[in-house]
Amino acid sequence: MAEKIATLPLGGMTCANCAATIERTLNKKVDGVLQASVNFAAEQVTVHFDPGKVKVADLVNAITRAGYSVPAAHVEMPVTGMTCANCAANIERALNKKTDGIVGASVNFASEHVAVEYLANLVNIDDIVAAIEKAGYGAIAPSETAAGTEDAEIAARRAEIRDQTTKFIAGVVFALPLFALSMLRDFGMLDTVSED
Repeated sequence: MAEKIATLPLGGMTCANCAATIERTLNKKVDGVLQASVNFAAEQVTVHFDPGKVKVADLVNAITRAGYSVPAAHVEMPVTGMTCANCAANIERALNKKTDGIVGASVNFASEHVAVEYLANLVNIDDIVAAIEKAGYGAIAPSETAAGTEDAEIAARRAEIRDQTTKFIAGVVFALPLFALSMLRDFGMLDTVSED
């Protein structure tokens, strides 16, 4: 058995219990996982797994089903050499089943484009192009500036911070009037009506 190790970024964790939930999900519910260890501070999970039984995409799906996220980068690129819908299926199979770090790939035969969700710390655009070429087709890789792809992990962290900030502001807006009324009542500044 050849063991592989994958380190995946995590999103949506708010406490140590979240880390324990992810570890428990991977260790006990995903066949082929030898050991999963979550680093809450770094917001990452390191997974030792048997690639014959489980793929990285399966790990990502298990984490997603548990209620957390794995930030993935997205790229779309033109594909050349396709002559039929079977060619599109061959490319999808080469990316989804044979390339580590691919979360999902979808080929549009009509527009001759492939859309790929991938984990940037495990695979890069050159690896994706190489996998397509190995399958017998061509791919035109976007340049880094043309792709405009921001690091997926950083983008996910920023989105999470925006979400938490919005929730905090909403909490303050609703809690402040209650706090003020409570303090006014406690200091006897509100006229209380007492029944005789």
